[in-house]
Amino acid sequence: MAVFFSCNQKKEKNTVEIQSIKNENEESYRPQYHFTPSEKWMNDPNGLVYHKGVYHLFYQYYPDDIVWGPMHWGHATSKDMIYWDRKPIALYPDKNGYIFSGSAVIDFENSSGFGSKENPALVALFTYHNMDGEKAGRTDFQTQGVAYSLDNGETFKVYEGNPVIKNEGMKDFRDPKVFWNEKNKSWTMLLVAGNHLQIWQSKDLIGWKKVSEFGKNQGAHGGVWECPDLFPLKVEGESEEKWVLLISINPGAPNGGSGTQYFVGDFDGTTFTSKQENIKWLDWGTDNYAGITYNNTPNQERIFIGWMSNWSYARDTPTNTWRSAMTIPRNLSLKEINDEYQLINYPIDNFKNLLENAITKTVELKPQAEEAVVYDHFNQTQITFTTKARDFKLNFKNNFGDNLLLEMNGKENTFILNREKSGKVDFQEDFASIQKMPIGHLPKDLIEVKILMDWSSIEIFINKGQYVMTAQLFPNENYSQLNFVNTSEADVIFNEIKLEKVKSIWK
Repeated sequence: MAVFFSCNQKKEKNTVEIQSIKNENEESYRPQYHFTPSEKWMNDPNGLVYHKGVYHLFYQYYPDDIVWGPMHWGHATSKDMIYWDRKPIALYPDKNGYIFSGSAVIDFENSSGFGSKENPALVALFTYHNMDGEKAGRTDFQTQGVAYSLDNGETFKVYEGNPVIKNEGMKDFRDPKVFWNEKNKSWTMLLVAGNHLQIWQSKDLIGWKKVSEFGKNQGAHGGVWECPDLFPLKVEGESEEKWVLLISINPGAPNGGSGTQYFVGDFDGTTFTSKQENIKWLDWGTDNYAGITYNNTPNQERIFIGWMSNWSYARDTPTNTWRSAMTIPRNLSLKEINDEYQLINYPIDNFKNLLENAITKTVELKPQAEEAVVYDHFNQTQITFTTKARDFKLNFKNNFGDNLLLEMNGKENTFILNREKSGKVDFQEDFASIQKMPIGHLPKDLIEVKILMDWSSIEIFINKGQYVMTAQLFPNENYSQLNFVNTSEADVIFNEIKLEKVKSIWK
């Protein structure tokens, strides 16, 4: 239940604490509607592909500890991208090395010979990481491998001729993203090679040839490039189609550590080009990394999932039996705003099926005034409202004294997420941070603000995903009060503030 009240009123002590544990899915900080492994370490999403009514989510997984170790491919499946079934491990390290990040395709024409046209193979392409080679000081320890499944991802057979792409001395040479290229009727593979992108082509998913490169002198270069993705999008409201390239980078993100940049340009079938001069970021928060999009979606939707963490502190977060979660699946679209292309990301429509018990209220505030909402468990909610205001604060509090501050500053054209006092923050020096996002291209009329808060995360979508921030949170108990604060010199209205509980996806 939620209650609106003025700040001089008292509230009862919150009785629902995050630390209450009933089963593995209700342990401390376990997300209730974001995917997590049942136990142990997880990082990058891999092999995102749809086939025979099933969305596959493979991911980097270490089954023996909650810190990074010898990488496997974990596996989960879903029919709606909301409720997930955790599956057995899909790929294990072998003689060629650990199984690093990659992608998956459906070989409908049986170009590889792994399956048949009647039963096309689900083909996984991934990076092998030979740890002995790395320890020996070699530079060829990352190569590319192939495995395939004839039972829709239930079991895999590793190709006997691996690796299919060897390494001629590139230390960071990894993360193949593969898609069918209609422009020249072949398979295209994106590989990152240290500080740039390589594009390869194949007729059969086995024999590969490098055809072009991109990015040595474009984009952010504060760290190693990782996890590429390339796809076409129609520009909203226009007939024009552009190609979007995603590149994760670690370190070098705008608010520290790892993050994901993007380029908008053109792809002629072999070469990607972009006239983009500004560095653009998919998400300005600290905790959205290594994300890629689905292949073979039913209606050609471009659906994105990212790893909800940051390499600066991923190994240190205060969880006990599991570590890391994925973002909410998001639809990607492209708009032209102020003569620039901007990538929009927003929760998929199916997410609304988790919402219940909506409470709606409009709040009008005089200059410098504030009003509060009391709710027993903000850490499992969606909060939405519209407003013309550009100067306000949203302050989440609990009885423990934790404080998460969100602030829109119209004078400086910034949106700020301050988690310095948000709860447990001292487990690593970089975690307690103030994250800033430029918002200079917002329209002057009403905008929507949508906030998804789970037991240990927050995702903020401004103006239907024009500006996005994702961050982990570890409050000492659930946030139970939200203050709306008018920081302007004029009256403001927060229209139809809707507070909805998000149902747990764990059955």
